[in-house]
Formats: sequence, C-alpha cells, structure tokens
Amino acid sequence: MKVFEYTVKDKSGKIIKGFFEAESKEMLIDHFHKQGNIIFSVEETRKKTKGLSKGRVKADDLVVFSRQFTTLIESNVPAVEALEILKEQVEKQYFKDVIGVMLQDVKEGASLSSALSKHPKVFPEIYVSMVEAAEISGNLSEILERVSVYLEKDSYLRKKVASALCYPVIIVLMAVGITGFLMIKVIPTFKNIFEMLGGQLPLPTKILIMVSDIISRKEVLLGAVIFFVGGFFLFKKYTSTPNGKRNYHNLLIRLPVFGDLIKKIAIARFSRTFATLVRSGVSIVRCLDIVAKTSGNKIVEDAVLKSKKFIQEGQSISMPLEETKIFPPMVTKMIYIGEKSGRLEEMLSKIAQFYEEQTEALVSGLASMIEPIIILFLGIVVGGIVISLFLPIIKITQYLGG
Repeated sequence: MKVFEYTVKDKSGKIIKGFFEAESKEMLIDHFHKQGNIIFSVEETRKKTKGLSKGRVKADDLVVFSRQFTTLIESNVPAVEALEILKEQVEKQYFKDVIGVMLQDVKEGASLSSALSKHPKVFPEIYVSMVEAAEISGNLSEILERVSVYLEKDSYLRKKVASALCYPVIIVLMAVGITGFLMIKVIPTFKNIFEMLGGQLPLPTKILIMVSDIISRKEVLLGAVIFFVGGFFLFKKYTSTPNGKRNYHNLLIRLPVFGDLIKKIAIARFSRTFATLVRSGVSIVRCLDIVAKTSGNKIVEDAVLKSKKFIQEGQSISMPLEETKIFPPMVTKMIYIGEKSGRLEEMLSKIAQFYEEQTEALVSGLASMIEPIIILFLGIVVGGIVISLFLPIIKITQYLGG
C-alpha cells in the first residue's frame, strides 16, 4: 500500500488535509469522488500515517466497537467524546491507533465518514457509506445500530460455515498425516523384517512396499514440496488477475453440492447488504457498487455491475439481474415485487433470511454427509495398509502351523 498526502473539500465545504493509504493514486481519487469530495491535490509521499502500528482488526472486534459506539451515540454523547471513550476501552494497539487517528481527524473538522474512510482495512465500504448516509439524514444512532446488526449477521454466517467444515478438514489432515507416517516410517521397518524372513510376498504387500519406497525417496519428497508450493503461488498469482479470479469463481459455483452452497452464501450476503443499504437511505446505484464488492464472488459481482448499467438507463433492478442467469427466479421475482410495491428493503431482508437459513441447513447436511465418507475412506486406506502388512505374517503363521 502507498501513502498519499491529500487536500480535499467535503460536502459541507470544509477543507480537509491528511494522509491516506491506497493501492494507487487513481483508486484514491475514485474513492474521494464517490464520497462527494472536491479534490485539490493528491500526491504520493514517503511519510507514514501517523501513529499507526501494524496489525488487523477482527470482525468480532469491529462488532463490539459498533455496539459500544451505538450505545454512546444513543445516550447523546458527542462523537468526539465517544471516540475518546472507545479509544481507552480498546485493548489491541493497532485498533487503538486507528481510533486515535480518527479522533484527531474529527477534532480537526473532518466528518465521521471521512475519518472512517481512511481505514478501509478496518471499516468496510458499507460501513463508511451508511455512516455518510446517517450524517446526511441525522439519524446516526439508528444507522449505527443497523451496521452492528449487519456485521453480527455476516460474522455469524461466516462462523457457521467455518465451524461446520472445520471438523471434516481436521479429519482429512489426520488421514493424510497417519497415512504418510505409515508409508514413510512403519512400512520400511516391515520391509526389513520381510527381507530377513525371505520368501514370496503377497501382491498387495509388494505394491504397498513399492509405493512406500517411491514416497520415501528424498528427491520425491522434495519434488512434491516444490510442486505443491509452486502450484500454490502460481494459483494465487493467477486468481489475483480479474480473468483468473472470474474463471476460478465460475468453477466454484459449478462444483457439485459445494457450488450450490457457495452460490447461496453469495446471494445471502448480496441480499443482506443490499437491504441494509437501502434501508439506510443510500442511493440504489451506490448500493450496487458496494453490494458487488461485498458479494465475495466475481461472477455475482459482474452480474450486479452489469445490472447497474441498465438501472442507470432507467430500467428496473430485477430485469437485468434475471438476465444474468446467476440469481434464481424466486430472488428476481421478489425484488420485482419489492420495486413495484415500494417495499424493496423488506423483500431483500426476506430473501436474505431465507438464504441464510438455506445455507445453515445445507452446511449442516454437508458436514453430516462428509464426516462418514471421510471416516470410511480413512478406514479403507489405513485398514488396507494394515492388512497388506500382516498378510505375509499370516501366511508364515499358517505355514509354520501346517
């Protein structure tokens, strides 16, 4: 991230100067334009943003901050005083530094939304846009409450998916670890014993020893490490490009079972974010810009941005969304009804609730289905290895007994 020194005039006519971290000058200029600021100068500088340490802010920390901020604003505590209180309450140094910079900006006359927008790594665009809408409408406490609810629901959905898939991932890693240990450490020991005993080994045992010999070679292990590490970096580089990311996300939503889950999560986030923004008074075009970025899927993002162009030409929201073939008919029809009846936010909230429930049910079902499959696979692999190892011993025992 580069650091830029800027001078802009906000909507209220105040001149604001400061430093801002962004990937490029063009992105920062675009950001200021979206905020409705008049830009006087934006120049790259080597000076670092004052007082900021390195770190990150977790979703739960942001939820707690929002809840506390809401409570203070509802109690008629001024924003400056509220930020001073919250700065003292926050334990993590990085977040404390961020609030400190925000506090200084607000004291110098900057709007709260402008102060928030300087920290995109901490406060997502939806947060900034909703606070900006609150400053215009004068209902900051109400909109901060909506932001808090939105962040809580988004965090809950993420945790639900992560926790449900965590156990199967652990089982897979255990299976790989146990199999690797048997192949590299245990089987060579049995191989030496079999060579001492002599005789003809059963075919399964021969195949197992051959595979173990191949895997145990240093050059094979080194080649495997290079292959996977190199493949990982190439994959990351490819998916960092727009086309690569688009192709990857297109593949994900076409996967059997998992593709349906990914699509449901994207639609749930789209609907929840859209509903929250519409209810907060953010313009439809601005809503679609934010919703596209927060969907988490490039295919959905492209579909939303495509629909935005049609909306700017005077068409309804539902028609272009329907033409993308990404959104199910139920979603586009409910959005259409919401537009016609003037209850778009209500319909979007119902869509979000439906798909969040669908996601939870699907995740629970996947976890229940994957667990026995993995355990069965682990049993077959480990059991096959054990049987192959003991076949010669059983054969020798039978021979001696005969």
